[in-house]
Amino acid sequence: MNRSLILALLTSVPLSARAEVSLPATFSDHMVLQADSKLPVWGWAKPGEEVEVSLADQTQRTTADAKGDWRVHFAALPAGKGTSLRISASNRIEVKDVLIGEVWLCSGQSNMAWTVGRLRSLKEEQASAQYPQLRMFVESSGGAGEANRKPRGEWKLTSPENLPNFSATAYFFGRHLHRELKRPIGLLVSAVGGTPIQSWISPEAQRKHPEMAKPFEAVDRLMKDWTPAKAQELQRRHLEIWNQQVAKAKQEGKPLPARPSGNPDPRSRSPGNLFNGKIAPLVGYAIKGAIWYQGESNAFTAQGGRFYGEQLPMLLRDWRAQWNQGEFPMAWVQLPNFHNERFQGWREVREAMLKTLSLPNTGMAIALDLGESGDIHPQNKQEVGRRLGLWALAKVYGQTLAWSGPLPLKTLFDGGSALCEFSHAEGLKARAGAIEGFELAGEDKIFHPASASVENHQLRVSSPAVPKPLALRYAWKDDPKANLVNGAGLPASPFRTDSW
Repeated sequence: MNRSLILALLTSVPLSARAEVSLPATFSDHMVLQADSKLPVWGWAKPGEEVEVSLADQTQRTTADAKGDWRVHFAALPAGKGTSLRISASNRIEVKDVLIGEVWLCSGQSNMAWTVGRLRSLKEEQASAQYPQLRMFVESSGGAGEANRKPRGEWKLTSPENLPNFSATAYFFGRHLHRELKRPIGLLVSAVGGTPIQSWISPEAQRKHPEMAKPFEAVDRLMKDWTPAKAQELQRRHLEIWNQQVAKAKQEGKPLPARPSGNPDPRSRSPGNLFNGKIAPLVGYAIKGAIWYQGESNAFTAQGGRFYGEQLPMLLRDWRAQWNQGEFPMAWVQLPNFHNERFQGWREVREAMLKTLSLPNTGMAIALDLGESGDIHPQNKQEVGRRLGLWALAKVYGQTLAWSGPLPLKTLFDGGSALCEFSHAEGLKARAGAIEGFELAGEDKIFHPASASVENHQLRVSSPAVPKPLALRYAWKDDPKANLVNGAGLPASPFRTDSW
């Protein structure tokens, strides 16, 4: 038998049959591992096979279990060290150019997925994009009905060539940390445009909530009769209908419809599908914390916006439980100024984000001044990333700096005015001119514009139209005229004292 035939026979054997030791895509060349943290490494091999894993000067040995899974843990390593990861079993793997630094999970919908290549400032950013120690892994799996264990993607170094495909929010956040900390930065990006928060919370967590469990009832009914054969038939029908729609669109000169998903499992489009497909394969990879830019798809109704106040804490608790790294830090971007009649819960989502700061180790980049009134995808991702970075530097890495705009603490109604106290209020002032954005209401619940003046890091707010105020609101509009900032130029969060 000649050599070519032997090679062909060997390569035609399925990987599962050869059972070579393998790793998740996150453990690949150019990866960044979290510094100063216990480091889990895992993969697959033939059941019962002995596996030796070496990282830096540490070596661990283990045996693949009955399913072929194996896992080891390495002791913490200091930041900045470059090394390699080596795995030996029936075959050998060497993962090269491994850095030890700070790893952050970056998730959400389109404003997190939005790439640097879609910014008007792309050329300028490419000119300075020489950060070989700033790296990004973009998880490219789709939604799934069950927890996906194998991520898709590869680590990319920051370079002019790679930059256009980087998440802009994540990149500018990572760049700010990299410049200030002088450490390697690894960014795990998992984001999909147009997705609600319930896509990103594990189904198990949602099923424990009486309201969030309801959508699963219909899915469970479908799954009782679901078989691979029925799934194939359903997919065939969908493709048949799609082909008819394509033919009609071509004939009428209209845009072609999107091709049906290749996954017919009903659960792949149900709540938790993106957790299963795009978060689950990352769970366990040691991280420092997470940043989140989402909320737009939960802002269509005021009720949906208010319910976000239960969903965002649920996501945070769920992810922390999944990673089992304690209360790891997490921050989000509060929705910026924007207005479209389709979105009736924009203010309520902002309020839900503000209230979720009551949970430990959380932060928020206030973006009230960074939006574009008619564009849900504002361009200034540089400042969004910087503000997230300010929070991380101050609250995660212990630097002394201003990291948030003013946040409401309490409001006292004293006779004919309101006295507001804020945190992060050093240098409280208007960005320009007089302070704008405040409103007062009395018993009639009708709000009127109010004037505000600074009194010892507090604000005195009054309106001649409201002699006995009972409620105060600031920037309580989707796209408000509001200009309250602190001495660092960071804007105040919208808020209200009523629940009307």
